[in-house]
Amino acid sequence: MVLTRDFRKTIQARAKREPAYREAMLTEAVDSFLNGDVEVGKAILRDYINATIGFEALSQQIHKPSKSLHRMLSPSGNPSANNFFEILSCLQSNEGLELVVTPRHHSDTGMRDIAR
Repeated sequence: MVLTRDFRKTIQARAKREPAYREAMLTEAVDSFLNGDVEVGKAILRDYINATIGFEALSQQIHKPSKSLHRMLSPSGNPSANNFFEILSCLQSNEGLELVVTPRHHSDTGMRDIAR
């Protein structure tokens, strides 16, 4: 999904003024990855980075070229686990939060039991 410039500006403005919105964006990105929806996770993560730290500052903090970060998180990109968690760790640190995984049974989420 391609975002229009006005929509991106709206996301950036809201992210700047609402810490809870930034937290929700980051949480939703990680939830998407954990649920196997990698494309959505990367898209939300790109929007989050653009609305907060920016790719250049992220590049400097994790010592990876900005172009590489853009490629990793592009629709066709495939970041390694090391790169993904390094990015995520940096973003959490900048936001001053720690995301944690909480186990849920499929019955708690309405998902069918796929173990059968």
